[in-house]
Amino acid sequence: MTDTVTQGVAQRRELIAFRIGDQEFCVDIMSVREIRGWAPATPLPRTPSFVKGVINLRGAVLPIIDLGARLGLSTSEPTARHVIMVVHIGERTIGLLVDAVSDIINMSDDLVQPTPDVASDQVKTFVKGLFALDGRMVSLIALDRVLPETEAEAA
Repeated sequence: MTDTVTQGVAQRRELIAFRIGDQEFCVDIMSVREIRGWAPATPLPRTPSFVKGVINLRGAVLPIIDLGARLGLSTSEPTARHVIMVVHIGERTIGLLVDAVSDIINMSDDLVQPTPDVASDQVKTFVKGLFALDGRMVSLIALDRVLPETEAEAA
């Protein structure tokens, strides 16, 4: 009988919420290795516009992706208030530049709604779903789509 009960319960997960401009997004907490303050990145030639450059992270070269630019949102010049979320995507570790980390959310998968059909295909590429939280909409980001293979080699 316990098998039936556990199958009917939606899986709970912890997410890290962050802001880019006026919008709120989140990613699975298990993908986030650390959150650190902004450090100026060394630009690399001929990289996509959303690649800010690289930083030295304890002896390893870490590519920094401006997540706002990657999602097609407005970009701003990073300041001391911006943060870098160091995330692990597959076999790669990258830094995601965001405006601020705001919250840790504990929620169940059944609260996530699919991305609406009115959204462009590009939005659906990055946003796995949406959910309402305390009167605001939060987009769940598909981290595996942030750095496509062809652009991963450039970074």
